[in-house]
Amino acid sequence: MKVTFLGTGTSHGVPVLGCSCPVCRSSDERDKRYRSSVWIEKDSTSIVIDTGYEFRLSGIRAGIGKLDAVLYTHAHSDHIMGFDDLRVFTLEKKLPVYASEKTLDDIKTKFPYAFIKDFFPGIPMCTGNVVRGYEPFCVNGIEILPIPLKHGLMEVYGYRIGSFAYLTDVSYIEEKAYGFLRGLDVLVIGALREKSHPTHLSFGEAVEAIRRIKPGKAYFTHINHETSYVDINAKYMPVAESAYDGMVLEV
Repeated sequence: MKVTFLGTGTSHGVPVLGCSCPVCRSSDERDKRYRSSVWIEKDSTSIVIDTGYEFRLSGIRAGIGKLDAVLYTHAHSDHIMGFDDLRVFTLEKKLPVYASEKTLDDIKTKFPYAFIKDFFPGIPMCTGNVVRGYEPFCVNGIEILPIPLKHGLMEVYGYRIGSFAYLTDVSYIEEKAYGFLRGLDVLVIGALREKSHPTHLSFGEAVEAIRRIKPGKAYFTHINHETSYVDINAKYMPVAESAYDGMVLEV
């Protein structure tokens, strides 16, 4: 399975509009972060998790040629506002999207035209599929397990696919979830910054979760502009490594 990071930044993206901090002015391309999203390829199946503001740009950069499904973690704008650009993948058939009932309702409220019954050219044509925590579903025979997480007071979903798990926008992992995260080769986990935050894990808090889960490798994502790629790795490797836009993993 191949995993490509389409974006690894927080809701502001990096650089942040109007900011002149050292990270926002960095010449290191790994400090330039689109909103968080990943592209998963397994055999001939192509799946994206979340479609943020830069989905079109990141998809062109990564070379996405087709999509078989989109998974959504939650409906915050930085995770769904590239939804309309799915239209290029629905010219011949409807594209299935998977999310919790609440997330799917929110997406349908913002993009109602994408879920009309009859086929209409020029707009995204999608089918909504409700998924529930700890109840696996399949896309082209690939089993996917939704993992409920807390993002502040909000329930969001992470996803486990085989020995890979993607947990972004998380501030709390319930005890039950840890049992479903054993035996991972690769864990991607949201870690916003050094300081604590009410709706996101800090680097240190994410490290604590990593040590409990014990994956083969762990990567931070959904990172803000306060710490550079180099400085994150200098402090937290080998326990965890900062992902960066365009990074490719073989799982």
